[in-house]
Amino acid sequence: MALTHAGGGWRLVDRLLAGYGLIVASVALTRLDHQGAGNILAAHLGLVLLAFLAARAPTTGLSGVLRASYPVFILTGLYASLDILIGRGAPTWDAPLLALEESIFGNQPARDWWRASPSAFWSTVLHAAYFSYYFIVPLPVLVLLLQRRGREVEPYLNGVVATFLTCYLIYLFFPVSGPYYQWPHPDGAFVDNAPARWVYAALAQGSSYGAAFPSSHVAATVAATIGAWAASRTLGVVLAVPTLLLTVGVVYTQMHYVVDSAAGVLVGIAVPLLVARHAKGAAIAGRPSLSDA
Repeated sequence: MALTHAGGGWRLVDRLLAGYGLIVASVALTRLDHQGAGNILAAHLGLVLLAFLAARAPTTGLSGVLRASYPVFILTGLYASLDILIGRGAPTWDAPLLALEESIFGNQPARDWWRASPSAFWSTVLHAAYFSYYFIVPLPVLVLLLQRRGREVEPYLNGVVATFLTCYLIYLFFPVSGPYYQWPHPDGAFVDNAPARWVYAALAQGSSYGAAFPSSHVAATVAATIGAWAASRTLGVVLAVPTLLLTVGVVYTQMHYVVDSAAGVLVGIAVPLLVARHAKGAAIAGRPSLSDA
């Protein structure tokens, strides 16, 4: 049944964020010994309120723009919260992943690849691809809003936000630190380029310990490309190129294990498709989907 208020009603993305807020707030209650966990608890309870207000917000004018775009722009804060709840130096699941990589490749690709084949050119290209993540995810929202296709923003957000939150919950309960924390960072001529400096500056401001498996950079860009393709074949093709480079680049630049990237691809494909399948099934059955008001 539709809600009888002036706002646009509850969307799937609002429900996802509210549910995530309640889960993380519950976890924060058990980790109040972590410095700052109380603030995380309050913020995630506030997230539930924000989702409620978004559900009641008008769908036109400035309120409509904010309602459409807030899920993407709030994700950075949610990611940063994980660093506090997991805690630097907390036990992680790196050991079995390292053993798996060793058994498959006979070495550690994330550590050894760039050392064995250093390339200033590929370092520049692949660090740039890594950094493109910060533009790829919000770009389809901005394009659709500028084209006055606001109704198509919702299915895009459903898939992308669901993908992010899936990764975040995995991090919270099964943290993996990844190569960024396992080994010394690449140095010398390999990182003597502008994109590498941008990447390391961004990570210095907002890297979360334990948030390596699956790679949310990979998962989110794959999900964003799928969502963009559904709205615009041209935009989907444009985003596919940096997305493909990023899935390789996260390993070559020593940001993620191969299994992190592979798992990110799987999550980035599976979650949006499951969300879209649910919406399609609900439409065929003639019943409200989770994203209906």
